[in-house]
Amino acid sequence: MCLTPSRAVLLLTATVLTAVVGLRASTFAETPAASASADRQEKPPAGQEKPATQAGSSPKPQAPSPEQPVFRTGINFIRVDAIVSDNKGNPVTDLKIEDFEISEDGKPQKPETLRLVKIDATTGPSYTQRTIRTRLDEETAASDETSRIFVFFLDDYAVRRENSMAVRKPLIDFITTELAPNDLISVMYPLTPIDAVTLTRNHQGVINAIEKFEGRKYNYDPINEVERQYVYKLTPDVIERLRRQVSLGAIRGIVTKLGSLREGRKSLIMVSEGYSATLPPQMRSDQPGGFGDSGRATRDPFAGDNNPMEDRVQFTASLDLLSELQDVFNAANRHNTSIYPVDPRRLSTGEFDITANISGSTSQGYLASSTDSLRSLAENTDGRAIVNQNDLGPGLKQIVRDASAYYLIGYTSTQAPMDGKFHAIRVRVKRPGVQVRARKGYWAYTEADARRAEAGPRTGPPTAVAKALATITPLTNRRYVRTWMGTGRGANGLARVTFLWEPLPPTPGIRRDEARRVTLLATTLAGDIVYRGRLPVTLAPTGQGAAISFDAKPGKLDLRLTIEGDGTGTLDTEDRELMVPDLSTPELMLGTPKLWFARSAREFTALAATVEAPPTATREFRRTDRLLIRVEAFGPGAEPPTVMARLLNQQGNKMNDIVVTPPATPGAAHTVDLPLASYSTGQFLLELSANGEGHKPVTELVAFRIGT
Repeated sequence: MCLTPSRAVLLLTATVLTAVVGLRASTFAETPAASASADRQEKPPAGQEKPATQAGSSPKPQAPSPEQPVFRTGINFIRVDAIVSDNKGNPVTDLKIEDFEISEDGKPQKPETLRLVKIDATTGPSYTQRTIRTRLDEETAASDETSRIFVFFLDDYAVRRENSMAVRKPLIDFITTELAPNDLISVMYPLTPIDAVTLTRNHQGVINAIEKFEGRKYNYDPINEVERQYVYKLTPDVIERLRRQVSLGAIRGIVTKLGSLREGRKSLIMVSEGYSATLPPQMRSDQPGGFGDSGRATRDPFAGDNNPMEDRVQFTASLDLLSELQDVFNAANRHNTSIYPVDPRRLSTGEFDITANISGSTSQGYLASSTDSLRSLAENTDGRAIVNQNDLGPGLKQIVRDASAYYLIGYTSTQAPMDGKFHAIRVRVKRPGVQVRARKGYWAYTEADARRAEAGPRTGPPTAVAKALATITPLTNRRYVRTWMGTGRGANGLARVTFLWEPLPPTPGIRRDEARRVTLLATTLAGDIVYRGRLPVTLAPTGQGAAISFDAKPGKLDLRLTIEGDGTGTLDTEDRELMVPDLSTPELMLGTPKLWFARSAREFTALAATVEAPPTATREFRRTDRLLIRVEAFGPGAEPPTVMARLLNQQGNKMNDIVVTPPATPGAAHTVDLPLASYSTGQFLLELSANGEGHKPVTELVAFRIGT
């Protein structure tokens, strides 16, 4: 096989790069590990990667019991996860702490704690799982160590169309047969925003996305506005380099997010044909996007062979590629995420077919260098490369094995470094005939890190404010609809419940069906059906939603939402809970605030003149918008309650008072006219409070975001 300059650089530096990866120091709570998640680390506050512990000291260890290890905290306490397997790839699960040897920077360390994390995929959780709708739900789910985490990175920039179609079935079979219902998964493309990637237990939703996976390697026809901005301006070689940087940057972003959700092991399943430093001469062109005549090199299959100038170009470009890969290695190991590249090319004799008019030696060299890039990503992040295999199933099964059984080993560093540098770790097992794969090292704390940890987390907003802001967390690509539910006073002591949904706009880089109808089932705790119906009965027009109102008795309702597409079946399901208040009691109460927005004076006049229009579910607006808020207030006496409003910032501090217009007729809603032109972009809250003589004031918070 031809050894190209780019492959030579990869091979020469593989050993060095294996040692130049990082991991974050871990901490343990100083309590016995009573369960599989007893030593789980608390998540640090936003912007602070490392745990809040006091610098320079490590508490004295307590005597461990024979059954349960004691886990400690301290800035010098390091945790390493290690996978131990036999020569058949099966996990070895009967090792003891004395079987392990650990060295840091070549100096022996004494293992102090050992715990086997073993996940039985056939055993479901013993508790009721909440539907993941917010960042808090995602963090709570990820903190459960019995839930394995897998993210599918579908690199359509680095996969040919025919190969993407062939890899769909193995990936779908892997999800349906190997993953447990408790496992958290997600899917991502290179252009998917990081905040649009949310872990979910809705495996069918991820399968739907994989079914639409379509590779576009060497296809420069733009499919979104982002690509239109550059594809007609840049040459193919530059486009390929830009696409590679976008893909690797997206990988760095997602592993960083995964590291913020859990300290333990995570798996990134990366579907890609690998990366090359440059295009071969036959595919280069001085025409933007490669549209037009590429020149004489295209007609010479041996262009670049045995050419010292071409070798220098390849060598220089390979150094850039290795620098980009090293950034991925560092990010993945720092956040304890293993990368498992899956090459959909299967067994192949070359990177290009005969129609490309490229010599066999050049084609073999590009195949080898791109495959080596996948191997480097796996080897340097404690993953496995599934390459050169016609049957991807066994390799995908090994991913599950790696995430299902591993050891957590803890020790106190005798060097106690506070230099902010990388310190290599080596884990060995005394038992012969076993293979050990472990994290390669960690980045030590700096004095500045210790000071920040000592200062502790910043005081956040009040609980009510934080809860309100959580409702406007940007919805992710796995969500198909935006919903709103509100209650008001109905007849005969019942409450009037209103439910509406709106389709979410498509996310750039994500291809999926659009929601056209929602089936709503509302039941009481006893199982009695309060409402069941389709919204609307026929499919809604593209871009439109629907609303419905029904009466319900006060109490808790369980809601099941089934989102349907354009006749292709169920897209998603969601479970909600709604507490219906008793608005007929002689107490001071507020109904659910309803919100509309207008983008012109005429629109606002029309909204203000009617009370029949359904409100909006969106809570993100422009500075040119004008909000109309209506809220009903109920009091025990004949005198109507007084309603006041204040605008708060995202910390819950008052910005200014807002005028509230009382109703012209008794029993109608109070109204607020809130133009947004005078406010900057950011998150805000409208605090509505009702006051009545002899009664404690009641408040409602309406959170919203002003964007560009």
